[in-house]
Amino acid sequence: MSTNMDQIRYQVMWERLLAVVEEQAQALVRTAFSTSSREAGDISAGVFDLKGQMLAQAVTGTPGHINSMARAVVHFLDVFPADGMRDGDVYITNDPWKGTGHLHDFTVVTPTFHKGKMVALFACTSHVVDIGGVGMSPDGRQIYHEGLFVPIMPLATAGEMNQWLLNLVRANVREPVQVEGDIYALAACNETGARRLFAMMEEYDLDNLDALGDHIIEQSQTAITAAINELPQGSWDHAMRIDGFEEPIDLVARLTISNGIIHVDYTGSSGTSDFGINCPMCYTEAYTAFGVKCLVAPDIPNNAGTLDAITVSAPDNTIVNAPHPCAVVARSTIGHMLPDVIFGCLHQALPDRVPAEGTSNLWNIKLGAGHGITERTEQETTSFMLMAFHSGGAGARPKLDGLSATPYPSGVRNVPVEISEAITPIVVWRKELRKDSGGSGAQRGGLGQSMEITSREDAPFGIFASFERVLFPPRGRDGGGSGATGELRLGSGQELRNKGFQTIPARERLIIEMPGGGGYGEPKARDAEAVAMDVRLGLVSVEAAARDYGVVVSEDGQIDEAATAKQRG
Repeated sequence: MSTNMDQIRYQVMWERLLAVVEEQAQALVRTAFSTSSREAGDISAGVFDLKGQMLAQAVTGTPGHINSMARAVVHFLDVFPADGMRDGDVYITNDPWKGTGHLHDFTVVTPTFHKGKMVALFACTSHVVDIGGVGMSPDGRQIYHEGLFVPIMPLATAGEMNQWLLNLVRANVREPVQVEGDIYALAACNETGARRLFAMMEEYDLDNLDALGDHIIEQSQTAITAAINELPQGSWDHAMRIDGFEEPIDLVARLTISNGIIHVDYTGSSGTSDFGINCPMCYTEAYTAFGVKCLVAPDIPNNAGTLDAITVSAPDNTIVNAPHPCAVVARSTIGHMLPDVIFGCLHQALPDRVPAEGTSNLWNIKLGAGHGITERTEQETTSFMLMAFHSGGAGARPKLDGLSATPYPSGVRNVPVEISEAITPIVVWRKELRKDSGGSGAQRGGLGQSMEITSREDAPFGIFASFERVLFPPRGRDGGGSGATGELRLGSGQELRNKGFQTIPARERLIIEMPGGGGYGEPKARDAEAVAMDVRLGLVSVEAAARDYGVVVSEDGQIDEAATAKQRG
């Protein structure tokens, strides 16, 4: 039976373990080659017990990677049982159904040996810039179109890297240096985690993590169960329609709170798509759990103990439970929308706690050029593949405005335009907040942003588009207005499709207008001075201030009190 001092000691070691995995993640960011990892932090890192249960995750990373990686390690153990692993072994896969949802993510697992005995498994994930196939476009019709599929296999054996696998990867991708560099960074970050773990174990005189792991999972389960039992018990339904590819998609959920468990059932959601926007169940589970946890238990550390309290089901062959061999490259198109669906359910149970809908779907700038990608030109041009993260606006919160140009729920960082310009021929002529894009409300929705892009070379380039909220805007809540829909067009005025590969002709400019988040509460309840400040800052136009908020202001943001009183009458 543990004493109070034991509990304190376990808690200190738990905090130390969180620091260990954060350093693991930072090692990955600092050694990665691709901008998606190095600049945007599109990664995950964590430590697992010998049964494949996640004990701690790094704060650095994305929910889709972290929560799907949390369920991935057991698949590695099914192929390579723990009793057969040896010091210096490293394993890898990008299997979308056993990893993190699409081929562009590599998951690497490393067994860790201390004093000759295996004590833990470190795992990490990173999005690579290219994996072959049709690229980061949802044009593919099967997983076979989308690039190189690496089943769970050794990346290293007894410390020797699998050069045959690395040769295969290099031969199948357009950016071999970046991709191979990222694979080495994944292996190196797990080694960093192991070294920091050994130092911790020496300091606390630990031979294994068994007791500490049991403490972490037990305490987490107890805490989240108590948090769930404090909530209203029952079931709530919500649905949301989004653009889709060949036709609109309905995401339908029933959320049930009962006996310390929150279960989400997606029965009623649309069937699978013929294109690459399908979402494997592992990624559906990841963002469902994240959406629930944001509201129910945001302060409880994320590990196997907390994740086990959130269960998910969906019928086979639906857009949220797509089977092999469905195309899945843009699975985030669906996964990132799921927290908004969850919030719609929870708003009915927990009024005044849930934000309005946001852009949610990342408006990543995925560009490329080269042989077979864009048309041939007589002059020599640069071949490239670029993945740069950018975002629309988030939904307004019950007591605060929405965040502008913020990547919720993914949490990735913006890639500075200077980085993109330094490694490719592109030029970003304009990147600014998009006036009037935030939904009106007592709390205004976050603004989207506008970007204008061209090439320094007299040559075409292509965009791999997978954008949402172009047909159906982010909806406001409790009387708040919808955010603006997004737009994709050329400088000449020609509209482009929101999904699929398209060519930007030479000397043309690509114009990207990102959606804004929905507003919260009645717009005329917004403080008039707050509206005037929005006008002064260039966030809201004079026309929108009068039309949506009933606040009459001059161009310099001075309120006409009499006219405003009449408008708001």
